[in-house]
Amino acid sequence: MDARNAIDLQIMWNRLIAVVGEQAQVLIRTAFSPIVRECEDISAGIFDLRGRMIAQAVTGTPGHVNSMAESVGHFLRHFPIETMKEGDAYITNDPWMGTGHLNDFVITTPAFHRGRLVGLFSCTSHLMDIGGLGNGPEATDVLMEGLSIPMLKLIDQGRVNETLMAMIRANTRLPVDTEGDTYSLAACNDVGVRALRAMMDEFGIDTLEPLADFIITRSRAAVLEKIAALPRGCWSYEMTVDGYDAPLPLRARLRVDEAGVTVDYAGTAPAVSRGINVPLAYTRAYTVFGLACAIAPDVPNNAGSLSAYHVTAPAGCVLNAQRPAPVSSRHIVGQMLPDMVFGCLRTSLPDRVPAEGTSCLWNIAVRGEWVPPGAAAPLAFALAITTNGGTGARPGLDGLSATAFPSGVHGTPVEIAEIQCPLIFWRKEFRPGSGGDGETRGGLGQVMEIGTLDARPFDLLAAFDRIDHPPRGAQGGADGAPGCLQTASGRRLAGKGLHVVAADERVVVMTPGGGGLGDPAARTAARRQADRTGGYV
Repeated sequence: MDARNAIDLQIMWNRLIAVVGEQAQVLIRTAFSPIVRECEDISAGIFDLRGRMIAQAVTGTPGHVNSMAESVGHFLRHFPIETMKEGDAYITNDPWMGTGHLNDFVITTPAFHRGRLVGLFSCTSHLMDIGGLGNGPEATDVLMEGLSIPMLKLIDQGRVNETLMAMIRANTRLPVDTEGDTYSLAACNDVGVRALRAMMDEFGIDTLEPLADFIITRSRAAVLEKIAALPRGCWSYEMTVDGYDAPLPLRARLRVDEAGVTVDYAGTAPAVSRGINVPLAYTRAYTVFGLACAIAPDVPNNAGSLSAYHVTAPAGCVLNAQRPAPVSSRHIVGQMLPDMVFGCLRTSLPDRVPAEGTSCLWNIAVRGEWVPPGAAAPLAFALAITTNGGTGARPGLDGLSATAFPSGVHGTPVEIAEIQCPLIFWRKEFRPGSGGDGETRGGLGQVMEIGTLDARPFDLLAAFDRIDHPPRGAQGGADGAPGCLQTASGRRLAGKGLHVVAADERVVVMTPGGGGLGDPAARTAARRQADRTGGYV
C-alpha cells in the first residue's frame, strides 16, 4: 500500500467514526428513557459484511459496545447476508445473543448503497421496563425477568412488524416509553445508513471492505505491538463480592505471550439462583475493556484491537451462566472484571493500574404509581437513577469521586429524576472520608436521602454490592468505605432484593469509596496541603 492510499484510508476511518457518532447522537436525542437521554447508556457501531465491528461511537458503555460486537455475528447466522433487503431491521434482547440481560434491545440494520449491501449498523440501549419482576435480581430464572424477544425481523422492507410491536407494548408497564425507545433504536440506524451513503459518495467508493481490512489489520498490529513490550508470564488475582445471599469468590489467571493476552476465570464461584449471573459475552466485554485500558488505551476499539485478547470462563460459573439462569442484574458482578484484570497486572505493570473502586453501578431502581400534576388518574412509573461511588486511587492521581467507572454512564440529574416520578432528593452530597487513604487516595462515594411526595409507597429494587466487601486498597493503601443502604431512621436494608418504601419513610443510600494506593506516609507535601483544605489534587 502506498502512502497516498494509507492517508486516504485514515481519513475515511476518521469519517466513519463521525458517522457512528451521528448515529449515537440520534439515539440519545430521540430516546424516551432518561437512562438513555441523560446517561447515554447505549452503544452504536458499524460492521462489515463478515460481522466485524469496524467503528464504534465514542459514547456508550463497554458492556454494550463489546457485547454488541459479538451479537452481530448471531444476527448474521439467523438472517444470512443474501436474504437481507433494503429497509429491513432485526431485533433481539436475548441475553446470550445480545448484551447480557432482557432490558437491552439490540437492533441491526443492513446498509445498502446504490442497491448493493455494503455494511451493517447496530445499536443498543437500556429500556426502563420490559415486564416480569422488574429490573432487579429477584427472579430465579430468565423467564421471570420479562419479555424475551428472539432473533426477529422488526421491519421488513420498510414495513413495521405490528404484531411484534403490539407484543412489546403489551408486556411493559411503560408502553409509550418502550415503543418510543424501540423506534429510536431503529431510527438511529437509519440515520447511520444515510450518513454512510453520503460518505461513500464523497470518497467515490462502492465497498467498505478495503477500509475494513485496513482498520482491523492496523488496530490488531498496534495492540500486538503494545503486548510485545509487556513482560511475559502468568499472574492471578482473587476478589470476593457480596453475592446475593452469600459471598462469591471471583478468580482470574492472566497470561501474556506472543499470541496476545488470555484471561481465564477458572475457579470462580458457580452461578447462583438469583439474577446476578453473567452471560459470557458480558464477561468478555468488561474483561477486554480492562485490558485495553491498561495495555493499549490509545488504540481505537474494533474487531482488530479486540482480537488480541482472549477470555474464557467455565460453563456454569457465575461469569458464564447458562440459559435459563437469571441475569437481570448482571452488571453487579460483570463490572468488577476490570478490577480483576488490574489486579492481575499490578505485579508486572504497577505504574498503570489503579486500586479497586466501587466499579458496579449503584443504580437506584424504583417503580410505583403516582398522580402527576394535571393527571386525572394514577400513572405507572419506573426509573433507574444512575449513581456510583468512588473509583480506585491511580498511580500519581487520586481516584475520581462519584464516578461511573468502568461503565462510563453519566449520573442521572436530580432534576430529571424528580420530574419523572414523585421521588424527591432531600440530600445528595459527597461522603466525607469514604475514599481509602494512601499515597494517592480513593475517590469519594456519595450520600443520598430520598423520599416521595406522593401518598403511595414505592418499590426499591435494590441491586447493590461492595457493602460487605468494600473496594480494597493496594500497595499499602487503605480500603474504601463500604456501601450502605438504610432508612433515615437507621434501619438497615439488604443490599439486594425488593423493598417497599412507605410514603412517610426516606431511604438513605451511601455509595462506597475507592481504595487507596501506596503508603499514606509517602503522600507529598502538595497532597497534604490538599488534605488540610478538604480538596483532592
